[in-house]
Amino acid sequence: MRAALLRWYDARHRKLPWRGISDPYRTWVSEIMLQQTRVAAVLGHYRSFLRRFPTVRDLAGARESSVLAAWSGLGYYRRARRLHLAARQIVRERGGVFPASAEEWRKLPGIGRYTAAAIASIAFAEPVAVVDGNVERILRRLFALHGAPPDGELWDLAASLLSHERPGDFNQAMMELGATVCLPGTPLCPQCPIARWCRTRGAGEAAPAGKRRRREIAYVLALRNGSVRLRQRPVTESLMPGMWELPAAARNGVRPAAVFRHSITTTDYRVRVIRAPSRSGQWVPLRRLSRLPLTGLTRKILRHFQIIQ
Repeated sequence: MRAALLRWYDARHRKLPWRGISDPYRTWVSEIMLQQTRVAAVLGHYRSFLRRFPTVRDLAGARESSVLAAWSGLGYYRRARRLHLAARQIVRERGGVFPASAEEWRKLPGIGRYTAAAIASIAFAEPVAVVDGNVERILRRLFALHGAPPDGELWDLAASLLSHERPGDFNQAMMELGATVCLPGTPLCPQCPIARWCRTRGAGEAAPAGKRRRREIAYVLALRNGSVRLRQRPVTESLMPGMWELPAAARNGVRPAAVFRHSITTTDYRVRVIRAPSRSGQWVPLRRLSRLPLTGLTRKILRHFQIIQ
């Protein structure tokens, strides 16, 4: 089964900029960006982020606002803050030398069991297995698991399958299989390289999806003499602290200039944008916008109105 999966991966895997390299910095950045984010959304941000911060020392020496500005549009900004803190820790406490084991990676901010194992196996060939949402779905179907498995069972099963000769490629192969073939809902079983070993052929349970909420919100877009009105979220906010956004608009029946759909964590928003004056926030010159950590929604709105690219 291992050989079949690796042959399939060698022949069919997607060409992604963080694959085929053994640079722990690039592997680490890609893994943090890919947490709860689609590959398509990460591609452009990954390249631009590395152009701005090509090494861990560049990242460690940057201001947090610069890191958040480069991260803007990816969401889940706590990841960027922890990435920045971990870079500083690697430079100050380890002299810029990366940990070589999953156990050591887990001592850094923002690094959990999955991320530590992914980096250690891909960048350092440590024989440690990974379990993310894609791998969990494969394991549930492969072993016909139902309900909530006991603590650690999925990790034990993943470890039992792992190729010790090519642990990084094997882990990436499992994640690739889940992302492209062993899909939620309707898996592509005829295309699966390990279907002959699967006990369910796609009938097994996927991880349960959480309930999503719906909300309506409104923002004001105010422009004047090459500036736009923005407000900075308080640093005490639990969501996106310190990020810049458009001022909120009152629900006054004014016809919106645009309506957007936007999702943040478990909430789906219907967003109305109103062109009107505002006294909230401050005037920010348009030329400064590229250096500010804008929220993803604000960036989406400003792009729609061709205020930024």
